[in-house]
Amino acid sequence: MARKTKANSDDYLRMYRQMVRIRTFEDSANQLYLSAKMPGLTHMYSGQEAVAVGICEALTAEDKVTSTHRGHGHCMAKGAEFRQMFCELLGKEEGYCRGKGGSMHIADQENGNLGANAIVGGSMGIATGAALSAKRLGRKDVTVCFFGDGATAQGLWYEVMNMAALWKLPVIYACENNGYSEYTRTDEIAAGSILARAEAFGIEGHQVDGQDVLAVNKLANELVARCRKGEGPFFIELMTYRYFGHHVGDINRDYYRTKKEETDWKRNRDPITNFGKWLQQQKIATADELAAINDEIKVQAEEAVAYAERAPYPDTSEVDMHVFAPNTA
Repeated sequence: MARKTKANSDDYLRMYRQMVRIRTFEDSANQLYLSAKMPGLTHMYSGQEAVAVGICEALTAEDKVTSTHRGHGHCMAKGAEFRQMFCELLGKEEGYCRGKGGSMHIADQENGNLGANAIVGGSMGIATGAALSAKRLGRKDVTVCFFGDGATAQGLWYEVMNMAALWKLPVIYACENNGYSEYTRTDEIAAGSILARAEAFGIEGHQVDGQDVLAVNKLANELVARCRKGEGPFFIELMTYRYFGHHVGDINRDYYRTKKEETDWKRNRDPITNFGKWLQQQKIATADELAAINDEIKVQAEEAVAYAERAPYPDTSEVDMHVFAPNTA
């Protein structure tokens, strides 16, 4: 375990806050859907917070990430704010994509978030291209490509891993293995070892407990530093769990997983609860101080939701804005 210092304590508390922000955002997004205020579906990230936060805390604003249809956690961990996030979910003008992206296509260029992607594995080429760009331009920024276990069945991943390995690109492929590809257990759709898939290309692979934010962050810091030295690419398989269904409408899940399984993960493996206990054991924060953080963030989320509900929709004249790049020829 990392040695406790004042600087470390601040880092740990920031990681705790970030995980709570993601969980609170998701709870609020679920309520917006259930109250029929949010158009379309959303895919909950609850339970996987330690993955996004552990990795993104190792990155700078210049470093890039690409995300998935289950991408709110990555957006928040990379620096997104409540107001713009909720505005985007509700299709409002002040959203990160002026209301056009919605839940599954949020991008935040200022913080290095190249965008979520509703196509399974769809951002793999984008991430690898960003890493190639950084190398060609002599920049030191690193790209992290988040994707789920189901995306390892996409041929694109094998193509880009081959390129990344040949050209030694500064990219980290981060597979969030939450045990299910939509409604099917991962071991029923993925033959053999997912880790071995990357290793077959000569890419160094690691498996880590995705519920332990400190373990994730320690590994991420090491691999990001090595990427900056030209030692990439790398692959991480993060063993985690999504608490809710594949999407917000996936409520009756008994046909593919048990209530007991869900309860056991929430009770024993919750990344926020367990990290909070560790913070108390290390005397970094008291239970009351952690509760105050939770309460403060809940209020911030409620205010941001109310703001987003009042915010204006974009004008209809914007329907083709940002759809095509301008022709400058």
